[in-house]
Amino acid sequence: MSFSALGLSEEIVRAVTERGYLTPTPIQVAAIPAVLSGRDLMAGAQTGTGKTAGFTLPIIEILSRKNDKKEKGRRVPVKALILTPTRELAAQVEESVVEYGKHMKLSSTVIFGGVSINPQIQKLRTGVDILVATPGRLLDHVQQRTLDLSHVEILVLDEADRMLDMGFIRDIRKIISLLPKTRQNLLFSATFSDEIKSLSSSILKDPILIEITPSGKPVEKVSQKIYLVDRDKKRAVLSKLIKQHDWFQILVFTRTKHGANRLAEQLNKDGISSLAIHGNKSQGARTHALAEFKTGTLHVLVATDIAARGIDISELPHVVNFDLPNVPEDYVHRIGRTARAGAEGEAISLVCIDEHKLLEGIERLIKISLPREVVPGFEPDPNAKAEPIDNGQGRRGFSGRPKPSSRSPQKTSSGNDRSGGGESRRSGSSEGRTRRG
Repeated sequence: MSFSALGLSEEIVRAVTERGYLTPTPIQVAAIPAVLSGRDLMAGAQTGTGKTAGFTLPIIEILSRKNDKKEKGRRVPVKALILTPTRELAAQVEESVVEYGKHMKLSSTVIFGGVSINPQIQKLRTGVDILVATPGRLLDHVQQRTLDLSHVEILVLDEADRMLDMGFIRDIRKIISLLPKTRQNLLFSATFSDEIKSLSSSILKDPILIEITPSGKPVEKVSQKIYLVDRDKKRAVLSKLIKQHDWFQILVFTRTKHGANRLAEQLNKDGISSLAIHGNKSQGARTHALAEFKTGTLHVLVATDIAARGIDISELPHVVNFDLPNVPEDYVHRIGRTARAGAEGEAISLVCIDEHKLLEGIERLIKISLPREVVPGFEPDPNAKAEPIDNGQGRRGFSGRPKPSSRSPQKTSSGNDRSGGGESRRSGSSEGRTRRG
């Protein structure tokens, strides 16, 4: 099937072709006609399946059809609002909007925290058709009355499961209360948890349900492997594997921000160029690290779960779990960074005795017993005993989800990034939880 067969205009198909895509993915085949029909949509798809194009392409098509009817000289009101959990994902989605809509007369912009709010205000004053935003910065604009949401016709909640995990439910409900009652709602999620089903039932009206990949099932073309190793030998094993197999463009996940910094420093000492990205890094530093990683000039990118959302590299060959995640579903999100859009990829996990219970939880979720190997010369100590895991939240535990805080969020002054680009309201993240302010 071709993109034109899905009901997309010649200009959009040309833009898609210019990006090198000739055949739509299953999620695009299912979602694009559904969105074009005007129906609400609840779609389940793992990262790397092409879901971003599944909603950006039909949104551009719908708005472009109405574009000729709007009055010239009038300020363009926001017609489509796309909410994402993190800065990186927001930037990635808006980049797709620009690329796919480059032959159309539509305007778009992205707003997130960690950068000055003033250029965003100037852009919003000129008017935009499509707005991509993180919830915290969006509400900052609403508070400053620099944003009018009263004309929104299409709402997209992208990676809704992650937004709930990060504690954005109150913000989402507040934003929805500011929108017109009559609108089209699109919800995309990698998993359909009870929380997601509850949210969808309160937002969506008679939705079309699409589930391309069953919840918790990793991308099938990812080769998964476990290396058993003592906790203090992980860095040495990772360096050996990288050099021995001549790996390049490796995305490495750590459990904490401090762990990401420390590992990047150690790998650099080993002669492997590395940078870390996480919530404490400035947006400029994160953008720089991502740019170097995407172009291949950076060997290793070390990231926490939250910061890695939105990393979209079409042929990322290797993902390494330096630390297993506390939440089994995050394992699926992590390895979904590789084997995107039909490509093959490899996911390696370095597992010490402390993480055996976490590994059991992951295998129960994905219903696969992962193969174990040992790097010669780094055999784990058979007499080693498990120790509590540092989860980066000021307490230690062997496994399980962090308990949500009972504290109420604290307001900050207008213009600050209350969401940290999606990194300061979480209630289930392995990166820890910080208060607003």
